[in-house]
Amino acid sequence: MKRISAGHWTLPLLLLLPVLALGLGLLAGGAGWGLPDLSTPTGRAILELRLCRAATGFTVGAALACAGCALQAVLRNPLAEPYVLGVSSGGALGAALVIAGGASLLTPLALPAGAFGAAALALLLTCALAQRAGGCAPNTLILTGVVVGSMLSSLLMLLISLLRDRALHAITWWLLGNLQATSWPLIATVAGLAGAALLALCWEARTLDALALGREAAFHLGVRTRLSLPLILGAATLAAAAAVSISGIIGFVGLITPHVLRRMGYTSHRRLLPLAALTGGAFLVLCDTLARTAAPPHEVPVGVITSLTGGPFFLWLMLRQARMEERA
Repeated sequence: MKRISAGHWTLPLLLLLPVLALGLGLLAGGAGWGLPDLSTPTGRAILELRLCRAATGFTVGAALACAGCALQAVLRNPLAEPYVLGVSSGGALGAALVIAGGASLLTPLALPAGAFGAAALALLLTCALAQRAGGCAPNTLILTGVVVGSMLSSLLMLLISLLRDRALHAITWWLLGNLQATSWPLIATVAGLAGAALLALCWEARTLDALALGREAAFHLGVRTRLSLPLILGAATLAAAAAVSISGIIGFVGLITPHVLRRMGYTSHRRLLPLAALTGGAFLVLCDTLARTAAPPHEVPVGVITSLTGGPFFLWLMLRQARMEERA
């Protein structure tokens, strides 16, 4: 796969992609393609549900792509995404506890708050264990994050085994990846949190550029890693937790989008982060459109579609990285 130069023609196409994806998301339905009859209350309700779903998909995709973009720079690993540090597993466990306790019915802030609190604790645990294991080197952080994520996933499975009936069905469907948001206030809350995380990451764009060269190089370039790293990791955690709280576990969005953009020549994080948000959101909306229309009248969980798309891509990246290390 050859690197594509970021010529004058790629940027308009990337900016047009979200518009195309959102348009397809509004036209796609379980019964076929086309807009519903807006002259009837049922038709207007169907259109609002599609719009709500497209907005949810775009917000979640943008948040996951930005989180993956930041983590790949900090860890200097193209295979990194929110799952590698246990962030998504922690967010999933926190959101599941909120759903099981019924707090999600009280306020739209309950799910994001529970997911972020658990995700932040998972990140702190990962960093503390990595520090005791020999320092917060990228490889140590990744290995520790995998272990922490596995432990939290086991706790989540234990919680599911203890639940019954309605809560069990809700959490199980949510874990498969679900973009059926129940309210606009919840979408607005998640979008606000993801937007705040994106602004914080864009503020640290030059720091991310330096960290992509290595922490020693970043230090010599004048980057105060002790101040910048907590902010970057906290913003990435916030974005991933906000996404998990509304959609459940959806993998590979944070892996595919930043890597493709880098292959297109967008290496500066000042441009990479906003473009990752746009293309990540568009990618997830397109995956959700495929999930709704692939096997009518049944609906495929969108997490299944992203996994089928991202799995081969992940394997290609892993094999390509192994070949590069052999040549080095």
